[in-house]
Amino acid sequence: MTNARILVVDDENDIRELVREILSEEGYIVETAGNAAEARAACAQQAPDLVLLDIWMPDTDGISLLREWQQSQALTAPVVMMSGHGTVETAVEATRLGAIDYVEKPLSLAKLLRTVARALEEGKRRQRVTRTLVPPLIAPVGRSRLMRDLREKVKQIAPHDAPVLVLGEPGTGREAFARYIHALSARSSGPIVSLSAGAVTEDNAEFVLLGVENESGVTAGLLEQAQGGVLFINGLEDLPQSAQRLLLAVFESGTFQRRGGRGAPLRFDVRILSSAQPGFETRGPVPFRLDLLSNLNVLTLRVPPLREYAEDVPELLRYYVDRLVDDERLPFRRFGVAAQNRLRNYPWPGNIRELKNLVQRLLIQGGPEEIRLEEIEREISSQSPVDEPLVKQDLLALPLREAREHFERAYLTQQLQLCNGKVGQLAKRVGMERTHLYRKLRSLGVDFRQADD
Repeated sequence: MTNARILVVDDENDIRELVREILSEEGYIVETAGNAAEARAACAQQAPDLVLLDIWMPDTDGISLLREWQQSQALTAPVVMMSGHGTVETAVEATRLGAIDYVEKPLSLAKLLRTVARALEEGKRRQRVTRTLVPPLIAPVGRSRLMRDLREKVKQIAPHDAPVLVLGEPGTGREAFARYIHALSARSSGPIVSLSAGAVTEDNAEFVLLGVENESGVTAGLLEQAQGGVLFINGLEDLPQSAQRLLLAVFESGTFQRRGGRGAPLRFDVRILSSAQPGFETRGPVPFRLDLLSNLNVLTLRVPPLREYAEDVPELLRYYVDRLVDDERLPFRRFGVAAQNRLRNYPWPGNIRELKNLVQRLLIQGGPEEIRLEEIEREISSQSPVDEPLVKQDLLALPLREAREHFERAYLTQQLQLCNGKVGQLAKRVGMERTHLYRKLRSLGVDFRQADD
C-alpha cells in the first residue's frame, strides 16, 4: 500500500521530519502535525490511512486526542502510538482506546517500517470487515455542523409515531432520510413500503392505496402492505386529488377497506412519511389539500441542498468511491486535492444524486488512480447544458403568467447558484432591492436559505 496517506503527529520537529523522510522514500504520502489542533485540521481536510501519534505533547497529549477521536468517531484510520518514555499503563490505555500498536523512541528504522506495514494491513482488514457487517442503510454522510444537527433532529423525531414531511430539492436524498427515520423508530422491524406519487392517477388511486377484494381473491393495497410499518410517499406534489381524498378519509376514520370488501374495515396502523419540494402546496395547477397536509406534516424535516454543506463534498466523494468499488466491483480511483477543491466550489444543481452519478461515471470510465482537476473540468463542462436555452419552446404553450413564473424561477435559481446561494450578491447581480427579491424568491418557491453575505 505504498500510496497510503500517513499523518505523523509529534511536537518535535526533528522527529516529524525524520519520519517524513523515511516513509516518503518508501512511497508513502506523509503529512505532519506539530500538535493536536493541527492533527484535527489535517484529519478534517483529508482522512489519513494511518496516524503515528506521539503520546507526550504540550497542548493535548496523544492519549487524550485518541480518546477524543474514539468518542466522536471522527477518525476511522488505525493509530500507532509513539513515545520515548512510555509506561505500561499508557500503553494499556492506548490499546483500550483503539491504538493498533506502540513504538518506542529512538525509532528503529526496520521496526518503524514493519509496524507501519502491519498497521496499514490491519486497517484494510478492519475496513473490509466493517463493510461486510454494516447493513446497507447507514446514517447520512457528513461531518459539517449542518449534517450533524440534521442527524440529531432525526434521532429526536424517529421514536415518535407521528407523520413526517421531508422537504428538499430533488436529488437531496429525501428517501434516504425517510429510511433513516424508519431504521431508528420503534417500527424498524416492520415493513417500509415506498410509493412514487407520480405513479398514482385519478383512476387507480383506490386500487393502489386500498387494494381490491373480489371473486378472484384479495389484492392488498399499499396501506395494507405497510401495516405495522411505514408508507413512504415520494413527491407529494404529484399526488392526485382522488388519492388525497382517500388518505384524508383514512386519517379521519382510522380505518380503511379494500375496494369491493364486505367485511369489517381494517385498522389503520401505518406511519406515513412523505417527501416534497419546498412550497409544493401552492405550486401545482390545483393547490394541495391543506386538511390532508396538516395530517402529513405533524413533524417536518428539511434536507438541505448540497451547496449548503459543500465542506462535506470530499467525504461524500470518498464514501461513494468505496461504496461503488464494493457494491459494483468498479476499479478504485481517488480524487486529488485540486479536484476535491473544485468540486467543493461547484454548485451541484442535482445535489447528492449528481455527485454519486459523477463518481460512478469516473470509475466506469477508468483512468489513472488519481482523478485530477483536468478530468473534473472536462466532466463538468460535458454535463453542463451550455447550449440549452433558458426559455424552452414548451413555455410557448403556457399562459403568460405561468410562462413568466417558469422563466423567473429558472433565471433566479441559476443566478443564485452562480452567487453560491448568497442573496446579497444575487440582488446586486440581477439589479433588485433585497427585500423585494426575498418576496419574489418566496413566491416562486426558490430555496434561498443560505448564509447571506
